Amino acid sequence: MSLTDKAIDRIRDLIGSGELSPGSKLPPEQQLAAELGLSRNLMREAVKALVVARVLEIRRGDGTYVTSLEPEVLLGGISSAVELLRGDTLLEITEVRRLFEPVATGLAATRISAGELFEVEQHLHAMRAARDDVELLNQHDAAFHRAVVAATGNATLTTLLEGISSRTVRARVWRGLVDDKAASRTLAEHEAIYEALVLRDAGLAQAAALLHINTTERWLREHVGRDADLLPDADLPVLHRGGTR
Repeated sequence: MSLTDKAIDRIRDLIGSGELSPGSKLPPEQQLAAELGLSRNLMREAVKALVVARVLEIRRGDGTYVTSLEPEVLLGGISSAVELLRGDTLLEITEVRRLFEPVATGLAATRISAGELFEVEQHLHAMRAARDDVELLNQHDAAFHRAVVAATGNATLTTLLEGISSRTVRARVWRGLVDDKAASRTLAEHEAIYEALVLRDAGLAQAAALLHINTTERWLREHVGRDADLLPDADLPVLHRGGTR
């Protein structure tokens, strides 16, 4: 374990113990370094690393603060890391999504409010209107799924799914461009998910979401072996985080 890692652990221990609470300001650098028995250089390196990890934030002219430590802050960087993955990891990410999202959709069916259901319905309407516009369809598709998962009320689950979905944006857009039946299938599968949510049927909602994700995964398995090198760098529009699902 490097000295910098040990310095990071010291600061994290302060946060974990509650001595530094979410939103609190760190003591001046020299004071904190002395209290923890660290050099100022090690303290700076540790702070830099924790800023990158979104545990700390530097406010220019004010000082260094502990962030809110909410899931959307701490886990929000997952999508950036996932975007760097290559090759077979595309399928691994899809498998992870298959494990989490159907369960999340089933949970949403038991918790979704009338207002949240209306929001999902509006995204579905927008998808129907955009069926001939691949890029726009992708954006509304992403919004549909975000609204469904958000209805679980589980911020950690929402952030994780948002992060792992970003990697396959271009692959899914590419699919829409080369597969003229993709739009019709996508709409039908989303209709099924929405109807299950209306019925508040968790089992049906989970099954509909699983079928939908399996369609995408099956298509990817048929093409990644042959075209995997094309997917990450394809000359395609970069869409809103989440992409078509």
